[in-house]
Amino acid sequence: MSLILTFLGKGGVDRTKIAIAAAKLLASQGKRVLLAGLAEPVLPMLLDQPLTSDPQEIAPNLQAIQFQSSVLLERIWEEAKKLEEQYLRTPIFKDVYGQELVVLPGMDSALALNAIREYDASGKYDAIIYDGTGDSFTLRMLGMPESLSWYVRRFQQLFINSDLGKTIAESPLIQPLITSFFNVNWTADNFALPTNQVNNFLDKGKAALADPQRIAAFLVSTPDPLQVATSRYLWGSAQQIGLTVGGVILVSPDPNVNLREEFTPLPVSVVPESPRGEWQALTDALPNFVEQAIQAPKPIEIDIHNRQVRLFLPGFDKKQVKLTQYGPEVTVEAGDHRRNLFLPPALTGRQVTGAKFQNNYLIISF
Repeated sequence: MSLILTFLGKGGVDRTKIAIAAAKLLASQGKRVLLAGLAEPVLPMLLDQPLTSDPQEIAPNLQAIQFQSSVLLERIWEEAKKLEEQYLRTPIFKDVYGQELVVLPGMDSALALNAIREYDASGKYDAIIYDGTGDSFTLRMLGMPESLSWYVRRFQQLFINSDLGKTIAESPLIQPLITSFFNVNWTADNFALPTNQVNNFLDKGKAALADPQRIAAFLVSTPDPLQVATSRYLWGSAQQIGLTVGGVILVSPDPNVNLREEFTPLPVSVVPESPRGEWQALTDALPNFVEQAIQAPKPIEIDIHNRQVRLFLPGFDKKQVKLTQYGPEVTVEAGDHRRNLFLPPALTGRQVTGAKFQNNYLIISF
């Protein structure tokens, strides 16, 4: 398993420089590193060499790649066709080309996340540095396992509880009709199996996101008030998807600049403005990513004994946070992100008895 690092903040060039410096630093420590970026010109220009859709070695222990959506989709399309053949007697994917689906909303993010997962599972890398958009799009990408698992659970339960679901499950006549009419190889196992496979896949993603030794983000900012405000907003949004933010990397020519009050309790590392191609001063100023990520505030803390859930939501005030409960589902909205809380059995189904916003924490009582 790899350590997956990404960087959040306004200002793409500074953020990409930090990503490159982090990759170089970890590679110099003997770790096998993959630096992954999007199909944009900044990363290859800063590295001063072209990149392709396959990993290529650019320094000892360091490989780099650019994710190209059309290439990524074509690579997984054959696997999708094989999966379809397990459940449909007359597959339809064979008449669809992978490139046709790249235009679907969110497809780029899903493909990038899957590519990161595959490179992580390959065992070839000790660290993967992802130089994404560094904004809410990156957060939505990393939060996909959590959000999708909620939809899978929700719609599966709705179908099971519906009259249609009960009729299909209980009637010996309906199943053969569905098999014949829809060309589906109907068995109860066939319909449970793909759902279970999806749930297992998403559970692994959620577990990785919740482990700061596996996945972490760092904020990148300058002293400019607009960039500081953006970084604080992204900090709170990252907590909403359960992503640990380990610290702040402040790019400034003044080593004595102090923005610790704005980012308390995160540590702030000040790094110099590095000219293109000069990396040593930048890598020397970078923090210990793993150590800071482990010590950072957890996005969520559950106290079963006192029947409380504490959500760390910096960058927001109580007017920007909304809490709702529909039956057993507890949902927290903050900024542009919604989080459906997955509660332990001891709290599942209990009614919310109170909530308060205190010292950047939303404290929910049951």
